Amino acid sequence: MTGTDLSENVIASLRQIIRSVDLHSRKLAKEHGLTGPQLLILKEISKKEGITVGEIARGASLSQATVTSILDRLVKLDMVSREKSARDKRRTEVRLTGKSRELLSRKMSLLQDDFIEEFEALKEWEKQMLLSSLTRIAAMMGAEKIVSPPILMSGPIDASANDLAAYYDESSK
Repeated sequence: MTGTDLSENVIASLRQIIRSVDLHSRKLAKEHGLTGPQLLILKEISKKEGITVGEIARGASLSQATVTSILDRLVKLDMVSREKSARDKRRTEVRLTGKSRELLSRKMSLLQDDFIEEFEALKEWEKQMLLSSLTRIAAMMGAEKIVSPPILMSGPIDASANDLAAYYDESSK
């Protein structure tokens, strides 16, 4: 195999990864009306009754501003509520609604959850080799300084499912 063949195979593999992320995001938006980050936030909220925005942000590895934007959309979708704490009126707590509890009972998975399960099954040397290779690829693409949370999705993190559906409809033409 020539150097050109190898580079084309690497680019084709990168495209397959991008396409897989796009398809998973599209499926989630179409079937459940949620984006990956919205589902991630709902899963974080489900871990603790009366969780704060800061706790959600830390658990999801997102900024508080991004979490607040996602929560605004989830409130509009009647998936979460914001309430003043009974113990401390300065504290606002976020809670799931019945609608979001029903949705979460469907056991939807985030693409990164599936990936992590497969990744953790690898031998340690394989994990290190993959990390090293991907880090190098990111550097070769000038992306090493881009801060990105551990969420496998395309498009803006705080987009709505409708925004992403429109994006996918346009990009697939």
